[in-house]
Amino acid sequence: MKQLLCTLTGAAFLCVSTGCATSSKDLSSSYVSPIQYQAYDCGQLAAESQRIQARVSELGGRLDQAATNDKILMGVTLVLFWPAAFALGGTKQQEAEYSRIKGELEAVDQAVIAKKCQTAGRQTIQGANAGS
Repeated sequence: MKQLLCTLTGAAFLCVSTGCATSSKDLSSSYVSPIQYQAYDCGQLAAESQRIQARVSELGGRLDQAATNDKILMGVTLVLFWPAAFALGGTKQQEAEYSRIKGELEAVDQAVIAKKCQTAGRQTIQGANAGS
């Protein structure tokens, strides 16, 4: 029993120290100023919002898959081969990009609100995050 407890504690420490992938829902957005979108008209804002939402969905899916893979690998690692735990994570750059593009999406939404553009048929930030 002690050995199992030590193994689980060591695995948890290893996951934290090696950087297990983070699920997209657990990542917050970085601040991006909406000023960069001031010169955009409503059509340009809609196109930019769609472009960013596609990237949020794509990258969010990758991060979620990496997080799932890390959980599976951690389980296999505990049972079969603990040195494999060093292969966990490695998505910090993607996590940073995901936070940045979520911030861009929020900035575009702020510009849409400031310009009082029609938003019918456009996905909200929360809707984009739910899909990722």
